[in-house]
Amino acid sequence: MNTSSSHAASNPRGPLAGKCTSLISLLLIASQHAAAFTSPIFQESTALQRTAPSKTEGVEIELPDFDEFFGRVQAISPLARLAIEGGGSGEGGGFALCDDTAPAGMKWKQVENNKKKLVHQIDKIDNFLNLGPPLMRWRASMEGPCHGTMFADFIMNAKRRQSWDPQVDNVCEVFPINDLDNANIAMGFGKFGDCQRLGVGYTLTKAHPIGISPREQLTLCGIQNFDDGSALIWGTELEEWHDHLFPAGERLTRAKSHLFSIALVPTGENTFDAEYSLQVDFGGTLPHWMTSPIVLDSVKKMFGVAQPFFNAGEGSELDEFLKEEKIQQEKFEDRNSILFTPS
Repeated sequence: MNTSSSHAASNPRGPLAGKCTSLISLLLIASQHAAAFTSPIFQESTALQRTAPSKTEGVEIELPDFDEFFGRVQAISPLARLAIEGGGSGEGGGFALCDDTAPAGMKWKQVENNKKKLVHQIDKIDNFLNLGPPLMRWRASMEGPCHGTMFADFIMNAKRRQSWDPQVDNVCEVFPINDLDNANIAMGFGKFGDCQRLGVGYTLTKAHPIGISPREQLTLCGIQNFDDGSALIWGTELEEWHDHLFPAGERLTRAKSHLFSIALVPTGENTFDAEYSLQVDFGGTLPHWMTSPIVLDSVKKMFGVAQPFFNAGEGSELDEFLKEEKIQQEKFEDRNSILFTPS
């Protein structure tokens, strides 16, 4: 049976309706882009702040406006939007389903495009939001299981970070949130997936040969998991009124990651697409045209180091981790089954 012709017969306005639907979708996406970047992520007034206790007694973490933050992430990362909206995983999903509409009034500039490479596309928006540095976006299609927590280790774990970023002296989570339920409630109970990790992180870098002195950063970072196996790793720089969260010691020139996200969407049983978005300001006086190539090459190197880790196969560190994770999950499910079985 020719379903396309039968559909056309029963709905002669089908092609026009399809075009209208596409137009409406584009208009909705454009309006969402315009709506993002309109409100502050954090509030300087304590009366307006929403906080949650950290695991350190007496230390509160200000929670961001999650609608605003994830609105920004979705505006600049089509793969993140796909992960949050759902329905974009599996064969034929990932980048193949992404809508590359740029934020209103902005345009992506192509830096690299080579489908034969692991990192097959790099784009940027110069002077994003008039903050100075460009917003950069890397796209890679990877082999191996899609796992947000393990991928995040290449950013948040000092040893793994140093395997591709020799300028990092230390990176650590100084104040993890005490109860993830507080974060998930603030996010709207699944509106942006399930928050698996959230906390305040500290990064210290070494001096760079081109004349960049050591830098430090204080960020709020998290990991979201989604039912289809997708994940979103994210972060944003904390504000000056959060400076009391810095580790004790002499303060250094501060670098700032205005916006950071890594979206992961599975495209098969053992493949996934990854989109890394970052706007980072090194601080100091060096021009952005000098520091941007450092960032570009550094993230490309990260993907190069991560790929063999994810594709190591049976008996690898990742494989053993996933097996243990499955065992623990089954124990948890069995325990819940016993607890909620009527006597």
